Amino acid sequence: MNKNYLIDTHSHINMIENISLDEIIKNAEQNNVKKIIIPASSASDIDIVYELSQKYENIYCYLGIHPEEAKDWSDLIANKIKIYAKSNKVAGIGEIGLDYYWDKSNIELQKEVFIQQIQLANELNLPMNVHDREAHKDTFDILKEYNKSSKVIMHCFSGSAEFANECIREGFYIALGGVVTFKNAKKMKEVAINIPLERLLLETDAPYLTPVPYRGKENQPAYIKYTAEEIAKLREISIDELTQITTSNAEEILSI
Repeated sequence: MNKNYLIDTHSHINMIENISLDEIIKNAEQNNVKKIIIPASSASDIDIVYELSQKYENIYCYLGIHPEEAKDWSDLIANKIKIYAKSNKVAGIGEIGLDYYWDKSNIELQKEVFIQQIQLANELNLPMNVHDREAHKDTFDILKEYNKSSKVIMHCFSGSAEFANECIREGFYIALGGVVTFKNAKKMKEVAINIPLERLLLETDAPYLTPVPYRGKENQPAYIKYTAEEIAKLREISIDELTQITTSNAEEILSI
């Protein structure tokens, strides 16, 4: 089957402020982006992104709690996710993980909630969309110890090529976004060149991390094509080849 269309595997379209949701989806379709997965970040996000996935045919969601919101995790939220996960529009558990950039005072709570959400993903037989910011070793070690069966997507990967290879050896997938288009993003360009194509996914992380030529403006799924074009150029392959491989990867991992 020809899969010459793009999938944005991580896009907070519910947080984009300057254009309407219908415009966001229309712009995506006009730029060959056929499927979008919205991650939940907070407890209040869970209902919102789930409902959007039910309303729009080509919108899917991840359900979970971002590490910065770890204090809000509860059995009530876990049970809600279990109920919502009966829908095939729930693509995975996310975004979950560790973030040491802003606040190191709640590291142990972050770890505890991360482990509980890994166990939930395993129980539900769903993949995980993992947030890792300045916490590479702890994120990797916890996944290696506690993940028993779920596929792992390293969202907005920010590590070195060496760390990417460690993740790939564990069977993880690497999701790259707009940072790879930045002129001085040498580390991300090296990752983009060297990781196996069968482990690569594309994302925007909209409304953040907008690629060149729109850097500094609000991001949206339509702009994922610039990331795809840059990676294809770096790897010296056609945009069609990159598109078909990354789309096949996403559809297989996320069952969408």
